Formats: sequence, structure tokens, C-alpha cells
Amino acid sequence: MTNTYDLTDLLKGAAERAEPVVRGVKESDLGSATPCSEYDVRDLLNHSLHVVISFQALAAKGTADFSTTPDYLLEDGWRERFGRETGLLVTAWSQPGALEGTSQGMGLPQRTVGEMVLGDLTLHAWDLARATGQDFVPYEPSLPVLREGLAALAPTGRKMNVFAEPVPVGADAPDFDKLLALTGRDPAWRAPVAQ
Repeated sequence: MTNTYDLTDLLKGAAERAEPVVRGVKESDLGSATPCSEYDVRDLLNHSLHVVISFQALAAKGTADFSTTPDYLLEDGWRERFGRETGLLVTAWSQPGALEGTSQGMGLPQRTVGEMVLGDLTLHAWDLARATGQDFVPYEPSLPVLREGLAALAPTGRKMNVFAEPVPVGADAPDFDKLLALTGRDPAWRAPVAQ
């Protein structure tokens, strides 16, 4: 699998699937629960924007600060900004040499870092869609790359409390459900019904 795909194409496809979900979030959704128990919708949107912006710097072998997350939603036009920033992300990772060498900011191979942001775009778009009652279909060509990359990163992710323990799914479950389960997400998760 490694090096036999175009990460730029996969990021572009993932961004095109994520952007309508972000645009579909209503102000009334911002306090809603998400499949990521530590985040409500507002927190998850801020995290997603921060990742998309920070990984632009990482593409250029710069550094990124994940110790705090700004509240991007305080600014008007955050939905449109997400679209602009994902476009800049795709451009950053398409630059010559972006996938070569080791990340100064993460200490991992650049290609692994690129796959990490691909995973964030895909998984968090699903999280937001589930939390806000929207449909989400992942960019299918990215799934084999994500499966391989996330399987390698999952044990470390669990130690760092980024992933929960895997959720059991049937052998005949769809590929994306298996991917969600690998990261500790329940593919059947639905937003709690308001009382």
C-alpha cells in the first residue's frame, strides 16, 4: 500500500466530503454530544479547524502547537473558513517534498503525518454528521490507506487516550464500519434524543 497512492487526491476527496457536513452544522447543534465523548459539536469543530490549519505547517516540515485550541467559532464565517483551510491543506501537502523525510513537529515520517490528517478529516466528518443528524459517505479510495495507517497507529493512540478500545463488529460489516470500530467508535452511534 505504502507509496502507491496520491495523498493529495485522497485529501481532496476527504475534504470534499467533510466540507458539506461542516456547512450543515446549525447554531443549535453546537452544544450537542458527539461520538467523541470529550467533545461536543463546538469543541469538535474547533479541533477540526485547528488540525486542518496546523497540518498545513506540518506539511512544510514546520511545527504545530496542539496544547491549546483557539475558539475559531467566535469569528463569523467559520463554515466558509473550513472550506478555505481544507483547500490550503490540500495545496500544502501537494508541494514537492511534502511527503519526504521526517516531521520536525511530530517526529514521524511525513507520509504518516499526512495520513493522520486524512484520518482526522474522514473520522471527524463522520463524528459531526452523526452528532448533527446528517448523512456522511467517506471517500472510498482513502479507506485502504486509512485502514493500514490507523491499524499501525492505534496501539499508540490508545496509550495516549486518542483512541478508545476497538468496538466489536461483524466480519461482514462494511469497511468503513470496521475502520470506525478500530478507532473505538461505535458505528451504530446516534445522537441522544432530547427529552
